[in-house]
Amino acid sequence: MDTTMENSTQNNLFYLFGLQETFNNKSVYFILSLITYLLIITPMYIFLCSLCVNGLYGTAGFYPKVLLDLQSDVQVISYGGCFTQAYVIYTFVMCEISTLTVMSYDRYVAICRPLLYHTIVTTLTVRKLLLFSWCYPLFITLIALSLTFGIPLCGSRIDKIFCDIPSMLKHACLPITFNQNLNKFVIVVHALPILFIVFSYCQIVRNCVKSAKGRYKFTQTCVPHLITIFIFITVTLFDNLQGWNNVNITLNMRNAMAVQFLVIPPVFNPLIYGLNLQQIRRAVFKKCNAHKIIDMKR
Repeated sequence: MDTTMENSTQNNLFYLFGLQETFNNKSVYFILSLITYLLIITPMYIFLCSLCVNGLYGTAGFYPKVLLDLQSDVQVISYGGCFTQAYVIYTFVMCEISTLTVMSYDRYVAICRPLLYHTIVTTLTVRKLLLFSWCYPLFITLIALSLTFGIPLCGSRIDKIFCDIPSMLKHACLPITFNQNLNKFVIVVHALPILFIVFSYCQIVRNCVKSAKGRYKFTQTCVPHLITIFIFITVTLFDNLQGWNNVNITLNMRNAMAVQFLVIPPVFNPLIYGLNLQQIRRAVFKKCNAHKIIDMKR
């Protein structure tokens, strides 16, 4: 036991082995990752504020590091850096779910209670909901990571391309039953907003199917949102569950599934939630046409 505890104090770096099977195509993966990151950054200023900030926040904790790793022979990250990256990614996921919950509530009131919309969804209400959707994830993740931070570790290998709690706790020198139960509790708590999202859209469907115009509006605005939410929740749960359990799949497949929640929402949220709004779409197209006219005059 003494020898084990002595070894646990020597792990100041974590080694990320998630890219070991991509060495032959590092340049291709680097270009694809860089293009995806740029696509996420450039259009964000014209779309919904909370999802924009959260998308940039979450991807900033992943893409710069993975782009650097794709250009390096050895992928390492410091002990503190690993916890910082895990904190950013976890809070990004939780903020995404919280914000989508707030948006589903807003959509439910707008479609099912249109006459009471401005009475229910006041400016003060929106501020409170958004404040809660950010503060709660930041706080609960800080508690989870602070309980993990002091645990002595007897290894440094992480078979992923980013840090998370399960990957770090696999090297714990002490029992981690409490941490595992805390992780399950957080999953259950975040299942409640998901159930609320499902309830909201079920009510919207009941309201929209009554008329052809309602069905068209639901198809144009709600179906893309539901598809994105479903994919995001599915891959997030997969990444969390396979982190605590040994899933018999290849490393590349595991990484491909794991990074979906860091790719799909930031890339597609601007298109789905932004360009479906007529005012924004018209403004974007008008600006693009204006640039074309200016270029033609030159």
